[in-house]
Amino acid sequence: MTVELNNSYGKYARTERERRFLLRDLPEPLTRASEHVQIWDNYITNTRLRLRKIRVPRTKEQIWKLTQKYAPGPPDFSRTVITNLYLSPAEYEVLSIFQGNEIRKNRYPFEQEGRAYSIDIFLGALWGLVLAETSFETDEEMRDFALPSFAVHDVSDDEMFTGARLVELTIDDLRAELERRRLKQGGNDEG
Repeated sequence: MTVELNNSYGKYARTERERRFLLRDLPEPLTRASEHVQIWDNYITNTRLRLRKIRVPRTKEQIWKLTQKYAPGPPDFSRTVITNLYLSPAEYEVLSIFQGNEIRKNRYPFEQEGRAYSIDIFLGALWGLVLAETSFETDEEMRDFALPSFAVHDVSDDEMFTGARLVELTIDDLRAELERRRLKQGGNDEG
């Protein structure tokens, strides 16, 4: 089934098609010291808005964004509508006063078999969580994509692994829920 989203959400929004995967650790040859960017995501309470600050450690360059991102057709969380507004540092500071919840992560670029991935290592309360994501141009390409060899589980349609939900959890919460699911399914390994 092909879902077209852009026409009904305005000319500044775009459809983002992503698959997300749970990993045990960074895929080789990546290490924590490999080139990466640092990301601070502040999810503004009771909204679909996120403030994002991106910092490149090597160059000290920074980018600030206000993003609206949401899944228009849950439980399909692989397709989202996203709108970005780039901010100045002063604009970011003004907006950062709103009550929110922060996720911190380091994002590593990774390529396997000609496909680009973003590998996120979460920090703080989610220390130990490693997710990979990759984007697609079409629904068919996304649907037909197989689990990469370095991944443990596809979590694309699992609301628990969306940023808006992760901000409410700790790594212990995630592990407990994954264990509960594993037991419910009769002991199959989910990671």
